[in-house]
Amino acid sequence: MKIGIIGGTGVYALEYIENPLEVNVATPFGIVTPSVGVYEGMEVAFLPRHGSAHSIPPHKVNYRANIYGLTKWGAKYVFSTAASGSLKKDFGPGHLVVLSDFLDFTKGRTSTFYEGGSDGVVHIDVTEPYCPVLRKIVYLSGMELKLPIHSSGIYACFEGPRFETPAEIRACQVLGAELVGMTNVPEVVLAREAGLHYTTIAISTNYAAGISSIPLSHEEVLEVMKTAGDAVTNLIFTSIKKVKMIKEICGCEEPKRKLPGL
Repeated sequence: MKIGIIGGTGVYALEYIENPLEVNVATPFGIVTPSVGVYEGMEVAFLPRHGSAHSIPPHKVNYRANIYGLTKWGAKYVFSTAASGSLKKDFGPGHLVVLSDFLDFTKGRTSTFYEGGSDGVVHIDVTEPYCPVLRKIVYLSGMELKLPIHSSGIYACFEGPRFETPAEIRACQVLGAELVGMTNVPEVVLAREAGLHYTTIAISTNYAAGISSIPLSHEEVLEVMKTAGDAVTNLIFTSIKKVKMIKEICGCEEPKRKLPGL
């Protein structure tokens, strides 16, 4: 059984993996280099979304290469993290939210592996964009660890790298969004196309523009992640221990298909 982890800002999970070794995985979209090791007898691949030096901004992340690379490597289950702004008072800084749905406000990102022609056209169903079984495992693990965790949340994804305006945040609130960020789309859609069991833990790092009483800054995000990063890493690896015991069936792997080129 192989597990993938996509770490966002402030989440660096290598300390839990035995004998990590960087491997190169070639994809039609470029080479990805996850660190691969062992945890609890399972192979685990860790991939930092923004690069090892956090040098890749959200609109430049090679989402297709990352998901394709983990799929080609053999990952079946994927845990990801996303530092997020909160639109909801109950989701205070440091709280963790197991995402359940999303709104897409990105502009220039390709959200599919299927570009027509010989690859065909695929209209993937995203009625349940995140794996319900992994979501349940993560939430129950968070409760077990006594973390400030919430079982569901709607995430609005913007292009970035700028923060959102107060008007944009008000519009998102009207549409039902509870968190805002810049990275979970198209990653979640691509994972769904690939048939992965994929879940995202959003970390509330601040209140969004117009809700926060101070101007937003990346430094504020990093400060909260200094504490929350360790908690969410512990949460992921506590959850991974339970993957072996999964007996529930979900629809993440349906319909069964291979990605173009695999």
